Amino acid sequence: MTSTSEQATEIRTLAANHGMIIEADKSETLAHYCQLVWSWNERLNLTRHTTNELFVIRDLLDTVRLADHIPQNATVLDVGSGGGVPGIPLAILRPDLAVSLCESVGKKAAALTEIVKQLGIPVNVYSSRVQDLLPQKRFAWITVRAVGALDKLLPWFPDLRQSGSTLLLIKGPKWTEELQEAQKSGNARGRRIERLASWASPGRDGNSVLLRVQ
Repeated sequence: MTSTSEQATEIRTLAANHGMIIEADKSETLAHYCQLVWSWNERLNLTRHTTNELFVIRDLLDTVRLADHIPQNATVLDVGSGGGVPGIPLAILRPDLAVSLCESVGKKAAALTEIVKQLGIPVNVYSSRVQDLLPQKRFAWITVRAVGALDKLLPWFPDLRQSGSTLLLIKGPKWTEELQEAQKSGNARGRRIERLASWASPGRDGNSVLLRVQ
């Protein structure tokens, strides 16, 4: 069995191969996170990325690109966290941020609660639908990755301007088609939607993008 230190070294090396510099202490925590989530994955369907390489080129790469666009000391809510990406890696890479996770599936929320406890990181986990949580709590930044199409997601966040929140969406290459559908249905009406960044994901057709919605 690979030790946490050996796994951390491999994660750092793979990350460096893709232009990401990860500090040694953070790579140790990331390796511990992988071990925890992969262990839970044997009981729950939390992630398909169960190798160091897939974690780096899918989950870590997306998180690093996202982190570049969140200001210092911000409050962040990660919606539909599933196995914890991007929220948990974001909290590890950016300890200045106050990160919370929102997961509506109770068993997954319980797993996330145990994972952050074992990691010893200050991350809140809400077992709730985001539509029920946002009227009670406010966050400056809200992140969503691999949860649903724009036409489905946008109605979940009706009051972004009123609450002062900004929505950051990590989407795949079909985001333009999703935007057209949301415009056709009217769910994009009154929204300012812009592409902030685009990056290639090794082994995947087309680029991933980061959208900002206000």
